Amino acid sequence: MATQADLRRIALALPGTLASTTGVAFSVRDHKGKERGYAWSWKERVDPKKARVPSATVIAVRVDGEAAKQALLSVDAAKFFTEPHYNGYPAVLVRLPAVSVAELRALLTEAHRLMWPRESTGRGAKSGKTSGARSAAKRGTKSAAKPGAKSRTRAASGTGRRSPRR
Repeated sequence: MATQADLRRIALALPGTLASTTGVAFSVRDHKGKERGYAWSWKERVDPKKARVPSATVIAVRVDGEAAKQALLSVDAAKFFTEPHYNGYPAVLVRLPAVSVAELRALLTEAHRLMWPRESTGRGAKSGKTSGARSAAKRGTKSAAKPGAKSRTRAASGTGRRSPRR
C-alpha cells in the first residue's frame, strides 16, 4: 500500500524533480524552462454544484500514449481508472492504497522519463513537435519549399499578392 509520503519520497528522488508549493504535483523543466508535470493529485467532484477538491488517495500519472493507458486500465480496475476529463490525454488515475510502493516507483520513473528533456541527456519522450528547421536539419534538407511546389502567390492574376490561407 503506497501513501502520499511514498509518492513524495520517490518523486523527489528522481533527478530534476520540482514539487508544487500549492498541492501534490511533481514536474521537471523542459529545455525551454517550462515545467512539465508527470504526477499530480486528482481533483474529484464531491458535490456536483461545487468545485473539485484534491483527493488524498488518487493521483494522475503521465503514460506513454493511449496504448500504454489502455494496457494499465486493463490490468486491474481496482488500481487504475480514468474519467471523461482524461479522455484523449496520456494519463491514468492511480489509487494509492491499491498499489505497492514498487509499482508506484515504476509508474513514477516511467512518467519522469517521458517528461525529462531529450536535449539534456538523450532521454525522454519524442514530442513529435519539431520546428521546420530542426526537422529539416535531421533530414539533411533545407526547410524551404520543395522545388516545383506551388507558391501562395497569385501568379495567374499577376498581382504578386499572397493568397489567403485556407
